[in-house]
Parts: sequence; structure tokens; C-alpha cells
Amino acid sequence: MTTTAGDYSGSVEQAVFYQRAMGAVDTRTVEILERRRRTATVRRRGWLVKRTLILADAFALALALVFVEFVNGSVDLRLVFVAVPAWILGATIYGLYARDEVRADHTTVEDIVRAFHLITVGAWLSFCVTWLLGDPIESAELLAFWASALAIVILARSLARSWVRRQLTYLQNTVIVGGGAIGQLLARKLLQHPEYGLNLVGFVDDSPKERRADLGHLALLGPADRLPELVHLFDVERVIIAYSNDPHEKIVEMIRSLDEQNIQVDIVPRLFDLIGPSVCTHSVEGLPLLGLPPVRHSRVGFGIKRCIDIVGASVGLILAAPVFAVVALMIKRDSPGPVFFRQTRLGMNMREFTLLKFRTMTANADAALHRAFIESMSGAPSAPAENGLFKLERRNDLTKVGRWLRRRSLDELPQLINVLRGEMALVGPRPCISYETGQFAPHHYARFAVPAGITGLWQTTARAHSTFHEALDMDVAYARAWSLSLDFVVMLRTVRQLAHTTSTV
Repeated sequence: MTTTAGDYSGSVEQAVFYQRAMGAVDTRTVEILERRRRTATVRRRGWLVKRTLILADAFALALALVFVEFVNGSVDLRLVFVAVPAWILGATIYGLYARDEVRADHTTVEDIVRAFHLITVGAWLSFCVTWLLGDPIESAELLAFWASALAIVILARSLARSWVRRQLTYLQNTVIVGGGAIGQLLARKLLQHPEYGLNLVGFVDDSPKERRADLGHLALLGPADRLPELVHLFDVERVIIAYSNDPHEKIVEMIRSLDEQNIQVDIVPRLFDLIGPSVCTHSVEGLPLLGLPPVRHSRVGFGIKRCIDIVGASVGLILAAPVFAVVALMIKRDSPGPVFFRQTRLGMNMREFTLLKFRTMTANADAALHRAFIESMSGAPSAPAENGLFKLERRNDLTKVGRWLRRRSLDELPQLINVLRGEMALVGPRPCISYETGQFAPHHYARFAVPAGITGLWQTTARAHSTFHEALDMDVAYARAWSLSLDFVVMLRTVRQLAHTTSTV
């Protein structure tokens, strides 16, 4: 979307004055407003992302053709002028340019399947067209282009999104309608994910609850009636409806009033606890329905998952053998005690097994501290510890090598042995300790319907930023929506997260 500066009704000074009157001044919001007021034309997220991705795709396809020319020496590079427009058309049809503006959590990982399909279809169409013209493309050239294009397109899109998300234009000023428990929970989650590019300005609610202590600068901006005025004043691009106490008719009228202002509206569904990745949308005479399919886990699917686990764990153990040797030596030299930490955990169907990890704490560390911590964190509402995380740090018990291992998640490597034994999977819910089930709600036991995993939905989305019950809810969401494609996405997110952790440590 492109908007002229004259469309804004308020000044930066008015916005600052209003925020100060509400109790807090958000410097990031002021920075965004000042930038937009200075420019005659404002480029927003959709405009920036789409054009950046188009350039990245064009560069990637050109580079793939150059690669094939370098390898085979027989490709006409003028094909770039045909391939690029065809790709842009196909990518538009496949929705590869339209999701970033609407879906705040969209990443290149979610593009891989569509990109794979589009490149495959494009390669076969190219072969068919050239065959019909009597000069078919050589199979070696076609395969080289297909493989190189897929790899380079995914890499180029990742780099493009990484650059885009560092731009001020990418940020969307966001207001949450509803200052109750759900609205504040949503705000906390968004604050923990700056990569979403949602700059929270504050809440709009007629009768909000007392604000949580971990919401920083966020303040109540006023009653729901003032939303249109606040949208203009703070140049809001996204409004999230989160369990407002206002009547249904008033909320519908409020949302419709935003239509003309080109505002992205998100709605937290009433039964969000039950809605997971497997939800589908259908309709009856125009009345939209959210479909929650029954939980059915295919034996064939589980069999394929097990085969993937065996191959992945075997390859991982072979490649990690030198790391095992080095880490074992480091642990032995750092502190007295065993190399491995062994603990009884609960796996699929609540079967007990012995989980293996590299020892990161002193041999005499008190195990009762963790049990007391779980009991203290299971209450509602729970607040993060002094480190801002919902995790027991135990700095005095950690060894020097243990801190290093935890920062890089290397302490989890021995669990590949558990995977090979069939006690765990590469992807699944976190294997829990038996005493933790004392804090479970009845629906949390659904997490035991799938194998426990080294990594999972919780680890790749929230990690230690979620409460104990929030982590359990994400495990249940994974168990209910399990599929091979979901495992694939989680594994790709894990690789990306490990790469990010390694680069920032």
C-alpha cells in the first residue's frame, strides 16, 4: 500500500502528547511516525516485501541459469527474459508474494513447498514446450536448473526477508482491542517476537483489567469508540480483536468502520484453545465455519516418521561423533562427575524411559529445586523470572562447560541415541518428568499420543518465553495437528534457530 503524507490527520507532537497523557511514551512508535511524516510518500510492508522478493527471485533465477551455463556450457542466457516474467506470474498465482503483509509469522520455511512445486511445474512445462518445438532441453540441463533454482530461490528469499525485517518500513503499528487477560497474553507473546514486525502501540478497551508487569510501555489508549481516531493519530496498520467485552454488534460495526482505512484486522477466535494448525475454513451459504477435524494418526504416517527418525539419528550420530568426543573430554576436565546426565522421562503413551543429555550442572545439584519451580510456575497468572524467562536458570549449579553447551543447545545431542532406540523422535512434544503431570489439565494428556521429540512446536516458537501451561498447550496443538509436513516445517525452523543462536552467541 502507498499512502501520501497528507492522509494523516495528526502530528507527531499530538501523538506524543496523547501517549504521555495515557502514562507512557513509546519511542519506537514516535520514530515510525516521524519517519512517515518526513516523507511525501509512505511505503508500507506489503509494498516493500513484494518488490524485494520479486528482485530476489529474478536474481536467483538468473544466477541459476548462469550456473547451468557454467556447468554445461549450452544454455541460452536470453531465457532469463522469459523465465523471470513467467516465474513472477506463477509466484503470484501461488501466493508467494501476498502472505507477508497478512501473516505476521510468515517465513521462507512456509514458502518451500510452494516454491518446490512451482519450480517443478515450470521445469516440466519448459521441457514439454521445447519438445513440442522439436528441440527438447537436455535432461542434465533441466535437472541442474531445477536443483540450483530451488536452492538459490530459497536462499535469496531468506536473505531478502532478513534485510526487509531490519527496515523501519516493515513495522506495522498495531492496536489490540481488548485489555483483558487474553489481550494482555497476546501482547506479551507479540513483544517476545520482534521478527513479526508488529509495533504494539497499546490497548483499546472500555473496561480493561489491571496491566501485567511484563508489558513494558504498553498503555490503555482509550475506549473502543476512539479507535478510528487512534488509527489516524498513530497511523495504525493492524488492529487485533482479542476478547473485547463490547457487544457483538458494536465490534462488527467497529470492524466495518475500518474497511475504508485499509486496515488489517485479526480476530482471536473464542475457542482459540482448540484451534490448531489443522483447522480448515468452509462455509454454509456464505456463513463461514471453522472445521476441527478429528485426531487421526495414520500408521503409515507414523511408520514413515519412524524411518525418518532412524535415518536422521544415524546420520546425526555419525556426523556428531567428533563433537561427542570433544564435549566428553571438556566435561571431564571441567568438573567431577559423569559425562551424561540421565533422567527418567515420559514418552509416548506415558511410557517411562531414560533420557540422555550432556551433563551441564555439578554432580551434586539439587533436583528438588526444579520440582518446586514447576509448582510455582504452574499457577495463573505466572510471571517470568528475573531473567525475563519462564525458566529456572540455576547459575550456581551450572558448570562453565555446561553454560557453553546450553547456549548452543549441544547438551541435547545425546538424545539422538534415544531416537535410535525408539524412545523419542526427532520432532515431538518435550519429554516431561513424571511429577510435572501433577500440574496437567485433563486435555494436556493428549500430548502423549505422539512420540516425545528433541525439538518441537514449543521449542521453535516460544522456548523459555512461554509459561508452563502455554508450553503444554503448544505440545497438545502439535499432537492434535501432527503430520509429516508439520514435522518438516519444525525441523527447518530448528535449523534456522540453531544457525541464529550460533551466529549471535
